[in-house]
Amino acid sequence: MIYVKKLLKEYRKTKPEKSAVVLNFQGVGDKDVYNITAPFFINDTEVIAGRVESREDEHSNIRLFKKVQEDQWEVIKEGIDLELQDPFYTIIDGKIILGGVEVFFEEDDNVKWRTVLYELKEVDEAIRLFEGPLGMKDLRLKQLKDGRVLVLTRPQGDKGGRGKIGYTVINRLDDLSVEIINNAPLLTNQFNDEEWGGGNEIHVVEDDIYVLGHIANFDNEGDRHYYAILFLLDLENGQMKDPKIIAERSDFLEGPAKRPDLVDVVFSGGLLFEEKTATLYAGISDAGAQKLRIVNPLIER
Repeated sequence: MIYVKKLLKEYRKTKPEKSAVVLNFQGVGDKDVYNITAPFFINDTEVIAGRVESREDEHSNIRLFKKVQEDQWEVIKEGIDLELQDPFYTIIDGKIILGGVEVFFEEDDNVKWRTVLYELKEVDEAIRLFEGPLGMKDLRLKQLKDGRVLVLTRPQGDKGGRGKIGYTVINRLDDLSVEIINNAPLLTNQFNDEEWGGGNEIHVVEDDIYVLGHIANFDNEGDRHYYAILFLLDLENGQMKDPKIIAERSDFLEGPAKRPDLVDVVFSGGLLFEEKTATLYAGISDAGAQKLRIVNPLIER
């Protein structure tokens, strides 16, 4: 079973030089933009989807931002405005599938959530497709080379503890159901009961499947610590293999935090691979977003 401290020790032994840049998002007033996706294109428009939120609460909206110049992004005012947290996207059958976490704030500070999926047809048009099971974040999908769809789940509670990664493969997106998600088995060789984590983005590289994700734990004071990880998914054996931390908070530039217990948080958004390098897009301390140029982590494998 994985231990955060072990992974962190291994990472810090040979920690390569990195280059971080703060991303600036305009047009949302004094609200924070964090837990972003990597850039992607809708038709001919390059966009980033971001979580837009006031510093003092967690009532969030997903908005699209268009690139105005390097590292400067401006909200598309006429674009989608979805009451969701933590956006992600994938391409299935040529369609952009945009997802996020729908949160229900109830009386007595009771909070419930679920992952929902939309088809993003235009910057201003998103059609609701699917609602995941209550209590599950970090649902992720990726179309495989044979046309089937890999689904990563993240149950909590009796099955997943604080949060573990499950997996299943469906023939097509229309086959996705709450029952299939709930019945998905857990990957072996993953987080122990004191840790939690989830998948953020799936990459198919030649014949291999890699998962960009996060691993997290509490310290003795109750503060949260989130790290960006990458692992090889052995689909045949249902196993997480060769997990590695690829970034921690100290790799990024200084910036604000939503709360004192969230200072040491990196929430993986997306990876763009170049030949020898890669760029990680991430939410930082639940209050900002940055990109980090790193050595291509696939080269070292």
